[in-house]
Amino acid sequence: MRALHIITGLGVGGAEQQLRLLLRHLPADCDVVTLTNPGSVADGLTADGVRVVHLGMAGNRDLGALPRLVRIIRSGRYDLVHTHLYRACLYGRLAARLAGVRAVVATEHSLGDSQMEGRPLTPGVRALYLAGERLGRATVAVSPTVAERLRRWGVPAGRIEVVPNGIDLARFAFDPVRRHRTRRRLGLPDHARVIGGIGRLHAGKRFDVLITALAGLPADHYLLLVGGGPEESALRRTAREAGVADRVLFTGERPCVPDGSSGPDLPSLTSAMDVFASSCPEEAFGLAAVEALASGLPVLYASCPAIEDLPAHTAPAARRVTGGPEAFVRALAGTRADAPGARTAAEAARHYDITRSAARLMDVYTAIVARQPLPSPSSAPSPQGVPSS
Repeated sequence: MRALHIITGLGVGGAEQQLRLLLRHLPADCDVVTLTNPGSVADGLTADGVRVVHLGMAGNRDLGALPRLVRIIRSGRYDLVHTHLYRACLYGRLAARLAGVRAVVATEHSLGDSQMEGRPLTPGVRALYLAGERLGRATVAVSPTVAERLRRWGVPAGRIEVVPNGIDLARFAFDPVRRHRTRRRLGLPDHARVIGGIGRLHAGKRFDVLITALAGLPADHYLLLVGGGPEESALRRTAREAGVADRVLFTGERPCVPDGSSGPDLPSLTSAMDVFASSCPEEAFGLAAVEALASGLPVLYASCPAIEDLPAHTAPAARRVTGGPEAFVRALAGTRADAPGARTAAEAARHYDITRSAARLMDVYTAIVARQPLPSPSSAPSPQGVPSS
């Protein structure tokens, strides 16, 4: 099967990195078109042997991009088109239909109750989204929570399929040698209690809550923020004003060490942490929390459908935190008081093995190309238990 993936951009982001990981495990011949920003994930895909085409779209209203995209789809003779992220879903679905491809699927990566990919959910955004959705055969939700939001919007349940985001479990396994080496390279004291935060540094992630909470914790606590984004300067200012600038480490999108050289990868950074915290109030999935669970970390979260959609016993070291910085201070202090356990992957993390997600998505592809019903419309993980891996 030949499939074309169309995505808005390929800079560092959850949807973009999930696409790269998925293509490593998907048994299909896949190419990728990025409408804008062929960033570091595009470089990674190319290194993996995936053909990446940059459409060079100038903006949301660059209608000239549509015929260029139609030509690419026609010339590639694709059996299926799969779109990712809002702009790519709008243009990609329409281009696929104009090119004569009827097997069209889209993944909804970031739909919250009040925002989509950081944009407010105005009536206009919703109407345009639903108009585009009708041009496809199916919409993939990354969690049952997102599937329910789509149903409330008016997307028919029979067109929704839940295919959770996936992780490379083996890659995130805790490694004590990697932990020691990473902490030394980052200049973290041996006695440091390291709180980890992972994600793009934008206002919606509310990393300022974690910085403010750090000021209420003992001086041996440090905050390691992994990611880059437009809020970095504001967060650094918040750290200075809170008096904890010397205890907040920013790695940037591509981690580096104090001497400016290339730094540890994400699994090394999670090994270096003692607890993971997410203060984002509105997540569509919560991939970073799942990666933390795979590294055996206790996880504190304000919102995480990936955890909340599964039985509580699958992630016993995970806890929802409601409230602001004071609530996180109490919760973080509590994780230190808990008896330390073995750093092994939680059952919930094993549920999100990327090989399972890829196999499930391939079932969706097969049904759509064959013009058959979806394998299990709008299905969700069983609330009574997690299938064994």
